[in-house]
Amino acid sequence: MTAPAPLALYIHWPFCVAKCPYCDFNSHVRETIDQTLWREALLRDLAHEAALLPGRQLGSIFFGGGTPSLMPPETIAALIDAAAGHWSFADDIEISMEANPNSAEAARFAAVAQAGVNRLSLGLQALDDAALRFLGRAHDVAEGLAALDAAQRSVDRVSIDLIYARPGQSLADWDSELTRALGFGTDHLSLYQLTIEPGTRFETDVRKGDFTPTDPDEAADLFELTQAMTTAARRPAYEVSNHAAPGQESRHNLAYWRYGDYAGIGPGAHGRRGSHATVRHKKPENWLSALERNGHGLAEERALPPAEQAGEALMMGLRLAEGVDLAALAARTGVARETLLDETAVARLAGHGLLVREGDRLIVTPQGMLLLDGILAEIVAV
Repeated sequence: MTAPAPLALYIHWPFCVAKCPYCDFNSHVRETIDQTLWREALLRDLAHEAALLPGRQLGSIFFGGGTPSLMPPETIAALIDAAAGHWSFADDIEISMEANPNSAEAARFAAVAQAGVNRLSLGLQALDDAALRFLGRAHDVAEGLAALDAAQRSVDRVSIDLIYARPGQSLADWDSELTRALGFGTDHLSLYQLTIEPGTRFETDVRKGDFTPTDPDEAADLFELTQAMTTAARRPAYEVSNHAAPGQESRHNLAYWRYGDYAGIGPGAHGRRGSHATVRHKKPENWLSALERNGHGLAEERALPPAEQAGEALMMGLRLAEGVDLAALAARTGVARETLLDETAVARLAGHGLLVREGDRLIVTPQGMLLLDGILAEIVAV
């Protein structure tokens, strides 16, 4: 019998100093945080999840948020040590943390690394001070670059986040900015187009006419430029918005996209435990109350029917440049392969160069990635 793929662990720290105007993540601003209370609560939530996933090997840990670089290093160390007590660690376990490039947080990168983090994902977001002000960021370019230097001195693997397709950003602007970013020497870049998410301040600003989002055709040109430049720099896209040198892909995120098992703890965290989906309470206070009542922060846990599992796996896996092995997916979920896809739509879109078949594997082409949401809506039949 084949051993299960390594388990992934996601730990959500829900607090931020301020809410960015584009952000729709589960983040909250609080004047004070009882660090001891939160450390013990996260450890308790972790113990509950670990008891339901015994005997697994852990391949990755990801501290996300919110702003997890605001966590005290001793809390990070305690959670990593607890995870090591619950599960065996892969020899090359990836332990990532999202971090803002504020100088106060960057000063703790060495201590964070000593706690066990070996990969930092740094939210630079832009290399232009006016753009950073527009995005509501608390740092400027100089502070961001100082933080990048501190990150690269602290850990071996650093990823940077940038947001492009900002209002008024030209192809030449992005070419210059991305050229500079590719020269920083990081082996991973997350490059996201600015999207206006419901419930964010930017949605309100757009509705009021304060700014106009980038035209879709211009955004498509920026996307194609991004693919060409990262490929030439040997940092090709391995997922719609994520680019890496070979072997430097985020192993934690690959666990999501390949539809592996992952435990999610902390407010609002999602998880996939075998055929069950889990969701924690989103509001920090509600999560704490649930933990006190029940010994865990779960708001919902439900069994996923095989067809729903297959549909989710397709929706996630087709984001990857490697695509999806349809035979393996059918065998894993028990869903007949011929029912997974609308083959008429697949054939039509393949004829337009948006999809390719390589044996049992279905792959969305780079041209198709521009239209991914529409492609998925047409071809996924489960």
